[in-house]
Amino acid sequence: AASPPSPLWALPEELLLLICSYLDAQALGRLAQVCRRLRFLSSRDVLWRRIARGCLNSGFTQLGTDLAAGIPVKERVKVSQNWRHGRCRRETVLKWKCKQVASFSSSFLMPWMELDGEYLYLSQAENIQAYHLCAEGTGLQPHPQAIFSGHQEDVCRFVLVNSHIVSGGGDGSIVLHKIHGSYSLKFSAHEQEVNCVDFQGGLIVSGSRDRTAKVWSLSMGRVGQCLHTVQTEDRVWSIAISPLLSSFVTGTACCGHTSPLRIWDLESGQLLTCLGTDFHRGAGVLDVFYETPSLLLSCGYDTYIRYWDIRTSTRKCVQEWEEPHDSALYCIRSDKNHMIASGSSYYGVVRLWDKRQTRCLQSFHLSSPTSSPVYCLRFSTTHLYAALASALHVLDFTAS
Repeated sequence: AASPPSPLWALPEELLLLICSYLDAQALGRLAQVCRRLRFLSSRDVLWRRIARGCLNSGFTQLGTDLAAGIPVKERVKVSQNWRHGRCRRETVLKWKCKQVASFSSSFLMPWMELDGEYLYLSQAENIQAYHLCAEGTGLQPHPQAIFSGHQEDVCRFVLVNSHIVSGGGDGSIVLHKIHGSYSLKFSAHEQEVNCVDFQGGLIVSGSRDRTAKVWSLSMGRVGQCLHTVQTEDRVWSIAISPLLSSFVTGTACCGHTSPLRIWDLESGQLLTCLGTDFHRGAGVLDVFYETPSLLLSCGYDTYIRYWDIRTSTRKCVQEWEEPHDSALYCIRSDKNHMIASGSSYYGVVRLWDKRQTRCLQSFHLSSPTSSPVYCLRFSTTHLYAALASALHVLDFTAS
């Protein structure tokens, strides 16, 4: 008598992986229920990577770079479905006293933050405080692990790069801290408050209410030396250095006739190009974010998120999304792939967007009963943190 045929899962692993690579997420999930071997096989990252690249906030960029290595890709795909469908647990993890804030023109208590591994860095008044994230990833330890001081007035914005914090303050100064050490540096930078800063490749760029943007050196022997002063003819609200370290973009108040989005040469300080031609007066750009050297996101007072590809056109953005309730947009961030998160000026509204769609994907109202803008937001593959005028909120997307 002929011997019974061997089951499919008795094939060599290389062949099984090739066959399984044609399955979608639902089929892989069902395959995992057959036996232990197929359960192990169907959980392999190599099978889920293709699926994950099409998901929201799964840790993969458009170019396929994995920004969340070490976390199983299958788990990220599962959590991604919660982002898409808005399934999360909400919590207020910090509260502080709130000063009266009239508009973006004031720097008072407009908190800014950065995420770095197990720590969240948050500006509160004239200090920046480092909070350790709880083991489960939701809350924060009740007391800061470290406090970085130096400004005489409130911190307007700061960046965290290569274990260094660079901050701009309402006192017109820039402060540099080394996180794991006692080294710090402070120098006078602008005549009025430093609304925005960025730091890359040994250079700092800053923008101010005094209508200038400046480039500063941190190289040996030239620390704190101003290399260029750019006359923007308008208040500078946002700034970012290109990933290629060849240029930087400024977002200004748009009170004149020039475009609020301009790109400047980092080496010479000369204007390279203006982005867009159809901005209305007062349509200031409050936040900018580079995804790649050629792809840039911007948002501001005119309620639009704009997506720029400087390889194709500098006159018109390649995509745009309008805030549905006609609110100014204070901050944006993207996963450098399909998802954008934005913070609105009224009632603490955080929105999630899928670049492949024109309408908002999900909305979360975090401010009640009084209205507060979302001044800053940051997210990982599992959590989103939003800083409002008097509280820090967290959305936990690991909840089913």
